[in-house]
Order: sequence, then C-alpha cells, then structure tokens
Amino acid sequence: MTSTDAAAPTSNASFDSLDPATGEVVGTHPITGEQEVRDAVERARREATWWESLGFTGRKKQLALWRGVIARRMPELADLTTAETGKPTGDALLEISLGVDHLHWAAAHAGKVLGRRSVSPGLLMVNQAASVGYRPLGVIGVIGPWNYPVFTPLGSIAYALAAGNAVVFKPSEYTPGVGRWLADTFLEAVGRPVLQVVTGYGETGSALCRAGVDKVAFTGSTATGKRVMAACAETLTPVVIEAGGKDALLVDSDADLTEAAEAALWGACGNAGQTCAGVERVYVHERVYDAFLTEIVDQARQLRSGPGEQVGPITMPKQMDVIRRHIDDALAGGGRALVGGPDAVGERYVQPTVLVDVPEDSSTQQEETFGPTVTVAKVRDMDEAVRLANGTRYALGSTVFSAKRGMEIAERLRAGMTAINSVISFAGIPTLPFGGVGDSGFGRIHGADGLREFTYPHAIARQRFKPAMALTTFARTEKSEQQLMKVVGALYGRAGKDKS
Repeated sequence: MTSTDAAAPTSNASFDSLDPATGEVVGTHPITGEQEVRDAVERARREATWWESLGFTGRKKQLALWRGVIARRMPELADLTTAETGKPTGDALLEISLGVDHLHWAAAHAGKVLGRRSVSPGLLMVNQAASVGYRPLGVIGVIGPWNYPVFTPLGSIAYALAAGNAVVFKPSEYTPGVGRWLADTFLEAVGRPVLQVVTGYGETGSALCRAGVDKVAFTGSTATGKRVMAACAETLTPVVIEAGGKDALLVDSDADLTEAAEAALWGACGNAGQTCAGVERVYVHERVYDAFLTEIVDQARQLRSGPGEQVGPITMPKQMDVIRRHIDDALAGGGRALVGGPDAVGERYVQPTVLVDVPEDSSTQQEETFGPTVTVAKVRDMDEAVRLANGTRYALGSTVFSAKRGMEIAERLRAGMTAINSVISFAGIPTLPFGGVGDSGFGRIHGADGLREFTYPHAIARQRFKPAMALTTFARTEKSEQQLMKVVGALYGRAGKDKS
C-alpha cells in the first residue's frame, strides 16, 4: 500500500482528488511546497508550547471537543471518505467509529501511561528517589495512507496529540479531502492549529521529512517507507514505519469452518482487499481442507464487486496491474482459480478471487497483492502451517482459527499481531499496540506503546539523604572501595557458586 507513490503533477499549483468509482473530481487541493511545509512546522512548534502547557487533563478536554465534532458529523465524513476511496458507506462509518474510539482512549489514558511515576533506585542507590516521566517530542509529521484515510492516521495523530505534541499531517494524494476535513474540524473544536495539514504528492511528503519535525509516522508501502527513512536519516529524524503485509490465516482441524471461511473472505475482500493487515494467504489442515474450500467458495460466489455492491473499486489505478500480475503468476505456476481469475480484473473493480495450488515461491505468495484475492493451501498439520505463514519477509498481522490450540499456535507466529477466531480484531482494540517487524516496519501505534512512541523518557534521580558510602567523589577512600566490594559480593556473589 502507498501514500506517496503517485507520479509528480504537471502543475505545481494544485491537484484533483478523484472518485475511483467514476473518475469524477471530488475536490481540488493545493500542492504544498517545501517552504510552505517548513512554515507549517514552525507554526506547529509555536502551538506545541501551548498544547503541552495544558497538561494531560487540559488536552483531554480539548480532544473531547474534537471527538464530539467528529462523532456528530460522521455521515458527512463518511460521504467524503466514500467519495475519495470508493469504499461502501458502511465500511467508512465503521472506520470512523473505530478512529473515534481510539481518540477517546488515547486522551483518557495518556496521563496514566505517560505521567511521572516512581521506580526503585536499587539497593546500592537506596539513598536516591528515582522517577521517570514521558515528555512530548514536539512536532510530529504524519504521512497517511489512502486505504483507511481516517482510522489509520488517527492511530498516530490522536496518540501524538494526547502525548502533548503538535502534528503536521500529510494525507495521501488520493484522499486529501479527508485530511483537510480532520484538520478543519480540529481547528473548529479547539480554536488553535495544533493539528495542521499539508497536501500534495511525494515531494510534499519528502519536504515534511526534512522540515525539522521531531519524528515522522509513516504508513504506506515498504518501498516508500525506505525512501522516507532515507530522507529522515539526513537529519537523524526518528521514524515509525507501518508498511505492507502478506498476512496468513491458519485453520486447524477443530476450527469452526463456516466462521473461518467468513473471516478469511472478509479479511481478503473487505475494503476491496486494500488492507495492510488483511488476509492474503490461508493454510488449512488437510483433515478439513476440502470442507473449508467448499465453504469459502460458496461464500465467495455470493460476493460481488461493483457500484452499490459489498466490495468497492480499487482506489489506486496502478494497483490493478499488480493484482492482474499476481493472478496470472499463480495460474502460470500451476494454480487454479475456483472463484474469479484473470477475467475478474476489470477497469475499476476486481471480483473476489479464490486461488488454490499456488506455488509458495510465486509472487502471489511472497508479495503484497492488495486486492480482493486469497490463496488457500493444504497443510499436513499446524507445524507446516506455521512454517509457511512465517515464510515471507513480511510480518504484520496474522489469524488463527482453532477450538483448542489458538494461543499455542499464535505464540509461534512471527507477526506483530494475531487474532484468534476472529479477523483483524487487534486493530480495533485501543489497548493493543499495532505494528509489524521485518519488511512490515517497526515502531508501534495504538495502546500504551503508541503513546510512548511520540515521547522521550525523562529520568530523574533525587538524593533523599547522604549515602553510607561516598563513591562518586574524588574524596573516596580505599575503605569505601573495600566496603563496596563486600556489599556487592554479599548481595550478588552467590550466583553460580559451587553448591558442593
């Protein structure tokens, strides 16, 4: 998935966002130049001082005002999201609802997670009072995706704001109107531009990386994530990278096959398959493989993509070529299409496609497809399923369906997140961190980890009384050193001592 991969515009003044279902212009937006991006960051830095001064309680009140505006105007935001992405209105409302819930959690829990707390000073430093608190970095640059233009960027924006930072948000060039709406409603609710938006193509995102922000949170393709990292490296700007996925769903022999097939189909075809943590591969125990295939094929044949259907269009036109190539590669390698196939790829829509017998070394199994397709493979047991699931360079989300061994199997998967007997549920739970490893990125949004991601820890040691042994002084005596050796020996010297 990508947020800054589009070709550069022919004009440096403005660009249009288009309805992917019709090609009609949804809105026209300015291309924010490098100096304008820097100006936005400087404004944000001035606002950050005021925002931090409000404290956790003050920011919680301000964010509640913004949350209220979004909640009251959900239909308006959903219509705009549908217009720019093509997704069904119901899917847009679900996305917004989850985003609002995360905004609430971040604001409500920032003080508890980040506030200063006492920690043990240890035995040798018992005369000290030790504490740690988490302080905002300053200004966070957020580069958002087009596939979930509300929920995903709010996973960074809400947590960064709750932690006390100002934010400059660069939405995808495919969904600039949604980004503008979020910034405008924040200003309406709070009255100060602590959250600002800059719009444009890849050059605008690159300018944001170089504009002096204190951290960049990026969601998009692995390839674009590498370019973001390279740009940020010039100024040692830290980054959070949430990149692509090739997520697997594992079906054990005791799984509920109807629910597993429904979850696999939703994970593969929901949002037209344009979900980084969706389902692209399914591994099924040989004992239930045939029954599972019957179930998922029956369900998939009832699902349609098109205007007014449950599956919307492909938002980014060039993704059509990737989807078509992966289907063709699967079939060329001996795979079969039980539903869909080459003819499933139209001009704007892709029909749900279920593939079997696909070689594991094919691009279909190793590269992110980002379309409403899924491969299903038979495995001897869950050991083989785990090995194959872990067999790509991606490691974002995963799913396990099993009546008895769900936790056991989940613990063996190399992934940032796992859902058991449900699909993508981890994304909607505000307390759980979201992110991957390997080519799926690093760093976390959501939960306590997501709040800390946009802060730095500040450690304080305060002497309560003079130490029994004066060690950190040039007046230290040999007697003090001998006493130190005796104390350390008594406290820690018994480990590994011969018990005979």
